[in-house]
Amino acid sequence: MASASLSATKTLTSRVLALARTIAPSSSARRVQIRSMADSAATQLKKVQIQREDTTFDAYVVGKEDAPGIVVLQEWWGVDFEIKNHALKISQLAPGFKALIPDLYRGKVGLDVAEAQHLMEDLDWPGAVKDIRASVGWLKANGSQKVGVTGFCMGGALSIASAVLVPEVDAAVAFYGVPSPELADPAQTKAPVQAHFGELDDFVGFSDVTAAKSLEEKLKASGVPSEVYIYPGNRHAFMNRSPDAVNRRKGMGLTDEDEAAVELAWSRFQTWMTRFLSP
Repeated sequence: MASASLSATKTLTSRVLALARTIAPSSSARRVQIRSMADSAATQLKKVQIQREDTTFDAYVVGKEDAPGIVVLQEWWGVDFEIKNHALKISQLAPGFKALIPDLYRGKVGLDVAEAQHLMEDLDWPGAVKDIRASVGWLKANGSQKVGVTGFCMGGALSIASAVLVPEVDAAVAFYGVPSPELADPAQTKAPVQAHFGELDDFVGFSDVTAAKSLEEKLKASGVPSEVYIYPGNRHAFMNRSPDAVNRRKGMGLTDEDEAAVELAWSRFQTWMTRFLSP
């Protein structure tokens, strides 16, 4: 089991590093600095602590106490300004959701591509799934009758993994990320899954069109409700639309901007989570 976990970590990390070499050459001038970026959503999120076996970790929650819960999973940067923006957005979608971000990196945040690479390399992926399960349990113990999971890039892959490995998950929505087969087989998913990908995403084997279509076939084989959407003209991380996130994407060579696609994806997300998380 330990060897399988190590293999899963190495497989997914190698995919991320391959993307990083494509979008961020070794020149330090291409490093994406975010130290000065505003964290406008931070003041609206409440920090809580969640127990997992013999350890505790921080999480950030926003939304109505008795609303359906959604665990929101970070990109490789960590719990930064943009994942908090996403959680705030989710909490404001009708009919109302309670969004919770578990801090999978235990307080660390990647301030440039190299640091994000390092943090993701060091992530205990099976341990992250345990964090997700504890987060789902916390939401159900604190007013949410049903709980979904969503995530972006690294978090997208973990969202699908949670639909396979965490029985308490009631629905999942993944944005541009597929787990390695060593971590989780989407054909074995137990919860309804919706997934979103950019047509021009060149993260081969992880979030490109081929990976998206392969995921679609595996989800069909699972027999649970599923939807997979591919957005023409969009690249990786196209949902990141705050001014700071747009600047960061441009610094990484991701210059596509498609507000209509973003709004469509959020609309589909809202419909899916409302369908499966309503009491």
